[in-house]
Amino acid sequence: MRFRFNYLFILLLVCFVHRSYAGEALSDSRADNNLPAAMAASQDGHSVIEADNLVGKAKDQIEATGDATLRQGGQSIRADSLKFNQSSHEVDAQGAVVLEQDGNTMNGPHLQFNMNTGAGTMQQPQFYLKENDARGSADVLHIQDRQHFSLDNAVYTTCPAGNQDWQVKMDLLEIDRDRQIGVAHSASVKFKGVPILYSPWMDFPLSGQRKSGFLAPIFGGTVKGGSEVTLPFYWNIAPNFDATFAPRAMAKRGLMLNNEFRYLEPGYGGELHVDVLPNDAIENRSRSRFALNHNQALANSLYGYVNFTGVGDDAYFRDLGDTVNATSQVNLLQEGGLNYNADWWTASARVQRYQTLQDPAAPIVEPYARLPQMTLNTRQNYPGANFDFAGEYVDFRHPTAVNARRMVLNPSISYPLVSASAFYVTPKVALHSAYYMMGVNNIDALPNASSTVPILSVDSGVAFEREGNLFNSDYIQTLEPRAFYVYVPYKDQTLLPNFDSAQADFSFTQMFTENRFFGNDRVGDANYLTLAMTSRFLEQENGMEHLKMMIGERVSFSAPQLNLATPATTTNKSDILLALAGRVTRAWSLDSEFQFDPNQSHTQRYNIAARYRPEAGKAFNLGYRFTRNTLRQADISTQWPLFDRWHAVGRWNYSLQDSRILEVIGGLEYNQDCWMLRLVAQRFATATQEFNTGFFVQLELNDFVKVGADPLIMLKQSVPGYSKLNDKTTIQTPQVLR
Repeated sequence: MRFRFNYLFILLLVCFVHRSYAGEALSDSRADNNLPAAMAASQDGHSVIEADNLVGKAKDQIEATGDATLRQGGQSIRADSLKFNQSSHEVDAQGAVVLEQDGNTMNGPHLQFNMNTGAGTMQQPQFYLKENDARGSADVLHIQDRQHFSLDNAVYTTCPAGNQDWQVKMDLLEIDRDRQIGVAHSASVKFKGVPILYSPWMDFPLSGQRKSGFLAPIFGGTVKGGSEVTLPFYWNIAPNFDATFAPRAMAKRGLMLNNEFRYLEPGYGGELHVDVLPNDAIENRSRSRFALNHNQALANSLYGYVNFTGVGDDAYFRDLGDTVNATSQVNLLQEGGLNYNADWWTASARVQRYQTLQDPAAPIVEPYARLPQMTLNTRQNYPGANFDFAGEYVDFRHPTAVNARRMVLNPSISYPLVSASAFYVTPKVALHSAYYMMGVNNIDALPNASSTVPILSVDSGVAFEREGNLFNSDYIQTLEPRAFYVYVPYKDQTLLPNFDSAQADFSFTQMFTENRFFGNDRVGDANYLTLAMTSRFLEQENGMEHLKMMIGERVSFSAPQLNLATPATTTNKSDILLALAGRVTRAWSLDSEFQFDPNQSHTQRYNIAARYRPEAGKAFNLGYRFTRNTLRQADISTQWPLFDRWHAVGRWNYSLQDSRILEVIGGLEYNQDCWMLRLVAQRFATATQEFNTGFFVQLELNDFVKVGADPLIMLKQSVPGYSKLNDKTTIQTPQVLR
């Protein structure tokens, strides 16, 4: 027969109650104002004992035997037998002892514990931590309080019970639940019984917070740098400041020092990078990179920023970069500016230039610098009309090309006419004026000049809807015809310089704009009508778009006279654009656009991308890009399970036009219950006739440490839909050791 009583009533029954305790309830000395109110309220001073046999002893002691349980204040002790002193709240538990505190569990043969202070000692414990599902064992557990305890000669892992794939053995393990960190002394990490890492002092987070310490070393290598190892040190200076120092030792080139500093205040924030290779053993010179990205609120509605990147030489990224994004950088932005936002107008001022990294096999023209550029934009809504104004002043600078100052004024007024919610007509009148004052390097003796061009446009459309059923699902289908007319008279602009204008590609976005060029130096003459039709399939329940089909064509009533490129055709009809995109099924999605020349009966350009993503860890992407006489590229990428726990990951990006590989990735991933192995190789073009090859080997011990070169950023950028197979949370925090 089992008994379950408050110990006060048990003592009354056995008549061993001292008079001084007869009317008192047990109290927990920690139930003070520093504890959460809910916890203080929940521990009302009573301890509950439950056992097969209860015996009251002298000197306020209760002895419980046979599946005994003691509960007080959100913590419990189960044991074969236990002795409890009501005055001191000391517990001596023997035999299959289980201590539970706030979700953490400790098992052992013997426990001495104080229910009030939460302090005690357990012999031969086995423990479980709820924060990261970690478990382990030790010789002795020392409990300081609920939030702090330590273990002598401990073994730690996040592998599930029965799995010993990796373990950390240490002389001493300290757990601090207040700061959510674990600290290991004389720690040896073993994987499959083989030591892979040793540290005299190692700390690691129990949850996703930042903390100072050495990050796991990164091993890797490239063809141009040779084998390399990086040992980052992370410094959590404050909640809003941190820094990372990452010395990178390259076998062929030497020791490179990579440094990052991040900061965030209520009024400003940013990050700073300073990377230095003091002596490149191959180039026999120093290599460096400096990058600053800073944003700041200076006053009400006034904001400033600096975005600056500079390197010591043209080949810096080609020689030292280890990803496609790094090595493909050509023009490095260097600018700073101010932005002001008011209710109905905005203004900005900036200085901008670029550092151009030249490839000797394919030199390019350096872009113009803007020193400075100032803009003023306004928008006013009057009854029935919208007034817009865009103004710009730029001082263009170039070391070899013509310099000049340019002012552009572009006012416009539109008058939307809406007779019903589904029908609209919007006429618009604009005036584009540009003024030039020529500067140095004017070898063609271009005079100061100006140009003013009026622009007239009318945009109109209507939307029809109908309900229907497709593949046993209820849909709303729309039909949206649109007509857009533009008239711009011809203006001879051959004597005007060209700083930022170019012929815009014909697309669904461009075909509904007034100017055939982007930039402010050229305004193309126009007398054309654009006709387009869009149809969408929307779910009736939530409005989700499953499929969109578009077709459009432009009809010119007179041939354009102003062109920066040779016209594709001299007829009055433009190419026909077609597009088909949407989430066709739950797993399949499609994105495609075609440009067909009806005058010459051939395809001018098309892009096709199909994606299959049935679930996380399964992604298959097919893509092909074609531009007549210019571009032919195939792109295939995937992440797919093979067998058991193995997954394949890869990408093949090939230029058929140039008969060369742009990027190829091949790799394997093995996802075990508590660890993951990634083996990835990447080869990519760094210049016209240059390639780089990188190798990534990474072992990730879940919720503890990553060892090796990390390919995750590269895989996420190169394989659309890539999933981190062992990702439990949205934000991954670096694991720290030192």
